[in-house]
Amino acid sequence: MKIDLSGKTALVTGSTAGIGNAIAKGLAETGAEVVVNGRGQAKVDAAVAAIGKAVPGAKVRGIAADVSTAAGCKALLAALPDVDILVNNAGIFEPKPFFDIPDEDWSRFYEVNVMSGVRLSRGYMQGMLKRNWGRIVFISSESGLNIPTEMIHYGMTKTAQLAIARGLAELTKGTAVTVNSVLPGPTMSEGVETFVKDLAKQNGQSVEEAASDFVKQHRPTSLLQRFASTEEIANLVVYACSKQASATNGAALRAEGGIVNTIA
Repeated sequence: MKIDLSGKTALVTGSTAGIGNAIAKGLAETGAEVVVNGRGQAKVDAAVAAIGKAVPGAKVRGIAADVSTAAGCKALLAALPDVDILVNNAGIFEPKPFFDIPDEDWSRFYEVNVMSGVRLSRGYMQGMLKRNWGRIVFISSESGLNIPTEMIHYGMTKTAQLAIARGLAELTKGTAVTVNSVLPGPTMSEGVETFVKDLAKQNGQSVEEAASDFVKQHRPTSLLQRFASTEEIANLVVYACSKQASATNGAALRAEGGIVNTIA
């Protein structure tokens, strides 16, 4: 299967590092014009340069905007009024006991993980429907199905993304626009790597031992029995954005290594 998205413009939020960066690189490899997004101009510029170096001939540019705020989303929409592909990837996570999570953290997680995608979908989806082609993908998590006790506030936002994506998909009926979610499992992004290194330090282990123990202890149903790479997640996202995925709509697509122990 050769995925060709030449002539399409794709925005990937939170794409200066991690899964988002891998998605941006994967979309650039399909010929799409990719817009990298992050909060800081320096990191955006560095990510654009890295993708350009890794993908010769890539059409890639960057826009710095904080999508966790209404003002940031408005600024991004003003700088980039239309896209064909929107990947709502921006997100945060933080392990914290439920009884220690203040109201402010619940609100912050909801603004970053949920409202960023709501605001940008509201801004871009009508154009997609008018042009009768478009792809919106929400990067959710297996934590949206298996709410993790160590970060219930994070799991809540990931479940909310599933609901929003399915609801938006209902608005595409009879069109060539699709809205889907992708559910990664534990993935060795930069943020997670820092988390695992901290675990290793606390427990007097190597990073490899800490990563292996985390999956076995906290995600025991994993069939993969390891962290996924960011590229493995990006592969499914790129497919969901492709023309070949025209019959995949309103779906929660799993890339979680079999952690979710159900058939459907």
